[in-house]
Amino acid sequence: MIQRKGFTLIELLVVIAIIALLLSILMPSLQKVKKQAQATTCLSNLKQIGVAAFVYSQDNDSYIPRGTGSSNSTWFVQFLPYLGQKYNTGDYRTVSIYKCKSFPRTGSGLNKIPNSEQTVCYVINDWTFSSRTDNRGSLVSRPTKIDVFRRPSSTIYMADNEDGDWRPIIQSKDSADLIRCDVFDPGHLPGSDSKELIYGRRIARQRHSKGGNVLFLDWHSEYIATEEHTIDLWRDK
Repeated sequence: MIQRKGFTLIELLVVIAIIALLLSILMPSLQKVKKQAQATTCLSNLKQIGVAAFVYSQDNDSYIPRGTGSSNSTWFVQFLPYLGQKYNTGDYRTVSIYKCKSFPRTGSGLNKIPNSEQTVCYVINDWTFSSRTDNRGSLVSRPTKIDVFRRPSSTIYMADNEDGDWRPIIQSKDSADLIRCDVFDPGHLPGSDSKELIYGRRIARQRHSKGGNVLFLDWHSEYIATEEHTIDLWRDK
């Protein structure tokens, strides 16, 4: 008589328990690796935007966009020809580098639209100061020559967009909320606790670990911890 060999129920339960234990140990590490990869991709995105901004300035008498503008004048539309989109007539939503992979995929914005619909995940420097001691500054809202910035290697041009429920979801170049993607007030900094519509936080506080990625005006990108992200990093003087 042939004996059939197999696992007993207890043995199967033990194997399942071991697999579950291993998964519980590995998952945090896998999640950490995934977040690190997303942060690296975001840095690369900003670097590529920086290259596009540099070439744009070469074609436009050293001027670069400041602020978000409106419709076809906004930076993410103006940079299209320099991102392999020469024949794109304005649909920037096909450009993947405008999106940070770590931007939340759940929740809602001001118009109750899922965060996954966010098409631009970065905010832009629209700030000018009267002097080095000016700690308030004011709105620019016009293109600026790159040589206006005295310290381009330590002056931020773009940063990760905050994803709080008070922040808008930009779905098109004609969005009425484009102005809310400009940085021009101390309340917009990542260390701010304000959630006010106009002057609340606009720069992500902890998009990547305990800080976020930024693009500087010498066109390099790097990670800045929130505690190190100060108003001086946005000065044009």
